[in-house]
Amino acid sequence: MEWFTAPELWLGRTVFQRGLAVLYCVAFLSAALQFRALIGERGMLPVPEYLRRTTPLRTPSLFHWRYSDRLFAGVAWSGAALAAALAAGAGDAVPLGAAMALWLALWVLYLSIVNVGQTWYAFGWESLLLETGFLAVFLGNDDVAPPLPVLLLLRWLLFRVEFGAGLIKIRGDACWRKLTCLDHHHETQPMPGPLSWFFHRLPRPLHRVEAAANHVVQLGVPFLLFAPQPVASVAAGLMIVTQLWLVLSGNFAWLNWLTILLAASALDLSALSGDRAAPATPVWYAVLVVALTVLVLVLSRHPVRNLLSRRQAMNRSFDPFHLVNAYGAFGTVGRVRDEIVVEGTSDPAPGPGTEWKEYGFKGKPGDPRRWPRQYAPWHLRLDWLLWFVALSPSYGAAWFDGFVRRLLLNDGDLLKLIRHNPFPDAPPVHVRCRLYRYRFTTWRELRETRDCWHRTYLRDMVPPTRLRTPPGSSAP
Repeated sequence: MEWFTAPELWLGRTVFQRGLAVLYCVAFLSAALQFRALIGERGMLPVPEYLRRTTPLRTPSLFHWRYSDRLFAGVAWSGAALAAALAAGAGDAVPLGAAMALWLALWVLYLSIVNVGQTWYAFGWESLLLETGFLAVFLGNDDVAPPLPVLLLLRWLLFRVEFGAGLIKIRGDACWRKLTCLDHHHETQPMPGPLSWFFHRLPRPLHRVEAAANHVVQLGVPFLLFAPQPVASVAAGLMIVTQLWLVLSGNFAWLNWLTILLAASALDLSALSGDRAAPATPVWYAVLVVALTVLVLVLSRHPVRNLLSRRQAMNRSFDPFHLVNAYGAFGTVGRVRDEIVVEGTSDPAPGPGTEWKEYGFKGKPGDPRRWPRQYAPWHLRLDWLLWFVALSPSYGAAWFDGFVRRLLLNDGDLLKLIRHNPFPDAPPVHVRCRLYRYRFTTWRELRETRDCWHRTYLRDMVPPTRLRTPPGSSAP
């Protein structure tokens, strides 16, 4: 079955599997450390309430059997431990069937979390991790040579990620066709990184080069993934370079790193690893791989139709298991950046002379002097959703009132998600949310003020609000 295996991609498979396990670990840790305030039993969007509105067929999850915060924590921490073991090489230390079972367990555990995560987990990279993780179940271990059909399915996934993103841009905002989107994107992206200020201040001709290179890599290069080696490796290498550029210029959780790993699976690294004898492929394993290939090809009809549609959707799942999805990013680029600034006061009757103290968040801009931090591949879910609410309050319709209420209670679970609480000893009496227009400072402003942001007050989003607990109520 020489056609079935690709021994020259042995090292590429190893890099992919170990890296994927690391990202799984990051995702599970992110869930374990953030879920209580977001979707826990006393969270802003409690899982038990959500489970009453859905069914196992619509949202397959272990939590339909039973939910408790302790069980959720157990699932998340168990997933992190299992992922760490696979990152350390556990998959190659056990028989092939056991290794597949370990990867399948990771996928089931994370699917169970995503399918009850609601808006906090409605990001394209959640589906991307699940789709990639499902394919990884069938990628084998050191007992078998890398199966070419699965490796090609990984390239088909990478093709949809890149080509889908390219099409959504060229069909969407006119600035992509004019090559001017990057005059704004580095400043208005959801969560800038420590180098975003410098990327924004690059000369405009370089922004044109950035945009043009993006179109080439996303609309042309993906087709070369299916060419013979070394062309496929060159195409994958170009994608890795552009993804590293995105890693340097912003924070997009594990999206860029997972795309890099998908590209790494296409790299012919045999010159580094040397020749390796290919073990015989078990018949049962070959049958499973062929069945997987047929399944993915059948389910691909929906993403293909989406790619061909003029009404292309971004980041859409077509089945509750997130097996074969549609991807895309930044079909529209904002020209201005608005941010929610959350403040509190101990004054029982706020007036013109009231002192308001600002809450500090970990990733989203706040204090104009605080330079953006690097968080990716970590996912700051609250910060991301607050960026969306600044675009439109409708994004927070289901949870934003609960967020304000928890600030008024000094809720410990919520405060763990916030960098700075200005009321460490007693909760504030009033909280308000104001909308500001942010922009990066100029070189001159940076030298004179040391501020990386300049902000201008626009309006109040939430007027001064105090806690009014209904009679008999003790929980937020």
